[in-house]
Amino acid sequence: MDAVVPTCAMHRSVEILENVSIARGTYRIRLLAPEMARCILPGQFLMIRPTRPGTSDPFFGRPFALYDTVTGPSGTHEAIDIVYLVIGRGTAALAERRAGETLEVWGPLGNGFGPPPEDGGPVTFVAGGIGQTPFLALGRWWTGQQSYGAEPTAWDGPVASSTELLYGVRNAGLAAGVEDFERAGIRVSLATDDGSAGFHGFVTTLLEQRLQAGDRPSKLVGCGPPAMLTVLAGIADREGIPCDVSLENQMSCGFGACFSCVVPMRQADGSVDLKRVCVEGPIVRAADVAWPLGSAH
Repeated sequence: MDAVVPTCAMHRSVEILENVSIARGTYRIRLLAPEMARCILPGQFLMIRPTRPGTSDPFFGRPFALYDTVTGPSGTHEAIDIVYLVIGRGTAALAERRAGETLEVWGPLGNGFGPPPEDGGPVTFVAGGIGQTPFLALGRWWTGQQSYGAEPTAWDGPVASSTELLYGVRNAGLAAGVEDFERAGIRVSLATDDGSAGFHGFVTTLLEQRLQAGDRPSKLVGCGPPAMLTVLAGIADREGIPCDVSLENQMSCGFGACFSCVVPMRQADGSVDLKRVCVEGPIVRAADVAWPLGSAH
């Protein structure tokens, strides 16, 4: 099942409408970008240059997945929401920006998610850390609540019958956007490393318990740290469940020129070749990746 390839990348200076805290160290920034909002697809990303006013620091842009679009009074997509966790200089600079200021943005970039499961069955999203961000728009898209892209997508088959997010974080204070998912009809089950909320343990262990209990989705989709995705890919392969992943490799350009985001991918002849996540991804079949990408747990 192939991802959807973008056709309308552009470069713009856009206005910040909001930049608000939604969890510990986590923010939602809303960008007034009608042209981008009307053609971006779930799974695609924007490169945002968070340079502080009057400086060139930080110089390089940072990639951020679409969280969701915001529609105006006429029902057309007018703004883009991005959710991000402050983890370095770039995201720290972005958190300092205020409504009314402008940001340099290019996108949408990368491949979007493809259609929902062919059998119209349930989908389980598996997220670790800030990996929940691509799944709000995707859940709304695959359950027929919202259309995305330059033209409304009419799937040839049925949409997903239901969606659930298994969401792993270190502690309860880092869980961001849970209410947004629940309002969209996406059931959320938390897993915390310290046991402060939901299941005490890794989110992949929670998934394995669900599968052992007979709760088997038609499709798995994952986003999170490489170690988590490595385990998820192994579970999907063992259980025979189709699985796509959204990769979070670091990027400098976002359009394939710098080769800073390469990942080893299996080829049809059995060999392994390096592919650019920003161009050939970030959405890929888990079975196509040459795991592990990190030390799995």
